[in-house]
Amino acid sequence: MVHQEAREPDTRGNAAPPSRRERLREATLREIKDIARHHLAEHGPAGISLRAIAREMGMTAPALYRYFASLEELLESLEADFFAELSAHVRSCEETLPADDTDGRILASLRAFRRWALRNQAEFAFLFGPPSPQRERAAAGTAIEAGQRFAAIFFALFDRLLQEHRFTVPDEAELSPALCRQLELFARNNGFTDDVSNGALRVLTSCWIRLYGLISIEAFHHMSSLMEDMEPLFEYELKNVLTQLGVDYRAP
Repeated sequence: MVHQEAREPDTRGNAAPPSRRERLREATLREIKDIARHHLAEHGPAGISLRAIAREMGMTAPALYRYFASLEELLESLEADFFAELSAHVRSCEETLPADDTDGRILASLRAFRRWALRNQAEFAFLFGPPSPQRERAAAGTAIEAGQRFAAIFFALFDRLLQEHRFTVPDEAELSPALCRQLELFARNNGFTDDVSNGALRVLTSCWIRLYGLISIEAFHHMSSLMEDMEPLFEYELKNVLTQLGVDYRAP
């Protein structure tokens, strides 16, 4: 196994049902984050303000601080929620295919990622666009872990292809020392074990950049004045990338 997959924490246990106070607190937290998400969609990250949320909820700002101590804490919670939502959507689409259908699961996962990005463009921009000053300060534990769990979905599928020897792994001698250093940093930051080669990582990053880049271009409307429908181009590039990885492409 070349990748240590991050897992959702198991919170089931034998915990007692939540009390009425806990249910009310959870409902208030959800309302705060729903309003923040609405403000994000309308105004971007800079438009999210604890004071504005409190005003819309009919609360005082000090009362709101009992739920989120700072704007950064709220943004961190939103980021974790969005990654969890995206991961759940991708996994639910992946799991409609048999467990041993690696090719089908890869196709389903990548198409699901694109659909979520296009349906949730403000949230996609929040997660994957240039970070705002507020979000840079908010980047912390739970949000980072949620992002790693999302990435782990695709890393696990790539690992299957690698273990099945589906594609040719470049020899490390073909890679510059500078590139190898960056690939090793990528591996450390994403939980890969030491047995993954820099050649395999080069294939992974190259393929991911091509597909992620195309999804980003579409979600950020960079081609909207030039093309009416980006899906045929996405499918063309998807076929090319997956053929390189030894995956059997299937039309949607």
